[in-house]
Amino acid sequence: MSTALLIIDVQSDLCSGDSACFDIDNVLQRINSMSRAAREAGVPVVLVQHEDDDLQYGSAGWQLETRLLTDHSDLKVRKTTPDSFLRTDLAERLQSRGIDHLVICGLQSDYCVDTTTRRALAQGYAVTLVGDAHSTVDNAVLSAAQITAHHNAVLGSISSFGQRARIVPAANVCF
Repeated sequence: MSTALLIIDVQSDLCSGDSACFDIDNVLQRINSMSRAAREAGVPVVLVQHEDDDLQYGSAGWQLETRLLTDHSDLKVRKTTPDSFLRTDLAERLQSRGIDHLVICGLQSDYCVDTTTRRALAQGYAVTLVGDAHSTVDNAVLSAAQITAHHNAVLGSISSFGQRARIVPAANVCF
């Protein structure tokens, strides 16, 4: 299996201030540990950035979080929907590198992480969702911790795509 690490929407506005996702410091630490290990193993790292009215392209809030470790070799993908594949060149870039397994982490659990995980499974990728390296914010019904736990349970149990996402903690991710 050929693997890529997909880091979704770890952008400034989602990591600081009133919009900061739950437990963001620890989530960033785990993502950075995985990206360091991936690069050392020669595994491609893909940085996905969302843009919309609240995260306008080029704005300070749209920028990758300054605490996120990046490298000039990382692939960058811009998107305008919760689906990292829709209207982007992500699939083509993965296919050209022979990638068939995605390790997914990032923000936000209930939007872009959920949608991208489902789409990757639907497109036939093997998916490892890093259960403690994605996050979100509280909503009117559930806390961010509950939302993240719920998505780990649901995404790990969906079998209609033919294979299930493996849900693992960052400490168990090996490249």
